[in-house]
Amino acid sequence: MLTPVILKHCSKFRFLRFSNFARSIASFLDPALGLSEEQLQVQKIAQEFSSKEMFPNMAEWDEKEIFPVEILRKAAALGFGAIYSSEKYGGSGMTRLDASIIFEALSRGCVSTTAYITIHNMAVWMIDHYGNEEQKKKWLPKLSTMEHFASYCLTEPNSGSDAASLSTTAKKEGDYYILNGTKAFISGGGESDIYVLMARTGQSGPKGISCLVVEKGTPGLSFGKKEKKVSLKL
Repeated sequence: MLTPVILKHCSKFRFLRFSNFARSIASFLDPALGLSEEQLQVQKIAQEFSSKEMFPNMAEWDEKEIFPVEILRKAAALGFGAIYSSEKYGGSGMTRLDASIIFEALSRGCVSTTAYITIHNMAVWMIDHYGNEEQKKKWLPKLSTMEHFASYCLTEPNSGSDAASLSTTAKKEGDYYILNGTKAFISGGGESDIYVLMARTGQSGPKGISCLVVEKGTPGLSFGKKEKKVSLKL
């Protein structure tokens, strides 16, 4: 926990000591510390992209609730669309640490847009890691380039993000699953082409949950109005 520091009647000497102490703390917060040469290069690319492409547009995106398609695709062209997914279907094949370095750098330009990029990457990785070859071939190439966008659908109105309590159901009928339920606070909702969705296919609790991929345009899939929020409007 941070403890507030109250300075009363500080002498000049004490103030200088405090300033030097603050500078020493700042040096430990240098985001470049401990990174390899390759990671430093990746960080620099992300920082430059963030400052040139994201920061100048951040306020307008937030005010007008813009989903910045072209900027996201430019980020994907740098390898940021599938950072820690395998290279076989267009991913960058990097580590989670590499992804954290990239996200930290991008967030300097726009936290909301970066938050969506993290979600897109998570959804892409899930298909890459758990999907079969047919699914990977179908979805990953276009998701890696952000020609198509992905959303992660867990949160619900009555259970929040408590996965064990979700109520959306998926019942198999022949070759299909029939989905019933409502999700909330889905970043990219209405914009994304792919929805990686958590639904209950079995018993109550965490063991009865499966993950399904729902494509935009699927009969029965609809989107409500956008929530009025402070930032994070994607």
